[in-house]
Amino acid sequence: MAPLRFSANVSWLFPELPGLPARLRAAGSSGFEAAEVAWPYSESPEALARAAREAGLRLVLINTPPGDREKGEMGLGAVPGRQAAFREGLEQAVLKEHWEDAVAREGFVCSAEFLRLEMIHLMAGRVPQGADQAAVRSEMETVFLENLRHAAGVLAQESLVGLLEPINTRSTDPQYFLDTPQQAAAILQKVGRPNLQLQMDIFHWQIMDGNLTGNIREFLPLVGHVQVAQVPGRGEPDSPGELNFPYLFQLLEDEGYKGFVGCEYQPQGDTAEGLNWLRSYWDRRGRPQAGQ
Repeated sequence: MAPLRFSANVSWLFPELPGLPARLRAAGSSGFEAAEVAWPYSESPEALARAAREAGLRLVLINTPPGDREKGEMGLGAVPGRQAAFREGLEQAVLKEHWEDAVAREGFVCSAEFLRLEMIHLMAGRVPQGADQAAVRSEMETVFLENLRHAAGVLAQESLVGLLEPINTRSTDPQYFLDTPQQAAAILQKVGRPNLQLQMDIFHWQIMDGNLTGNIREFLPLVGHVQVAQVPGRGEPDSPGELNFPYLFQLLEDEGYKGFVGCEYQPQGDTAEGLNWLRSYWDRRGRPQAGQ
């Protein structure tokens, strides 16, 4: 059984450092082989590409743009009346996949594979303010299905995978449309596109449904990416909380999971000092060999 592969979500980790390029370099220095960036759109592609290359990182995941944050938007995939904005945002996200062009302008020699983005989280979005969730659920699902079919075609042209992430509505985002793996799996079945997969954030799954062993075994065949944080504090996996991460990591290995495990948590102190849990995992299991 191969050890798990871990990626650093630098939108969460290393908050003590200014700017994404500095955080990417810190992730590489800490031993990560891959990174995630929630919304990279305010950063220079050249700066990000250079930092990732210097850090030896693969850039595996970004989100589609959130929409108008001042109006309370958090993704647009299922929001009625925002289909055009979702598709514009998708095009913006896909363009980030061509970071090798920016690298070439900087004079670097680098293969497209090294900098190629692998996955894009297609954010569903929130139930519109003032609307009753039960009343608009059917309309929002219809919009989401329409947008996902469009996105699957766009992503297929670039050999990219689109991800659906349920976000818990008990504490994190009460108005989010997509909140359980069961709902996401049903939508994926209706769309029926092989390059659309499930994003399993264990933090959200535990809060919404628990039953992690059963849910992981049931839905892992649909999962393209995993993210971790302790519950309820959303800190490091070894911080106090409900979840036994050594057990969960072993379960993922036993079930044959081959994707990345993203570290999307709020460090309780200095990020690098808080990575003892990951160093202990590497000491016990070793690190994946290149290409695994």
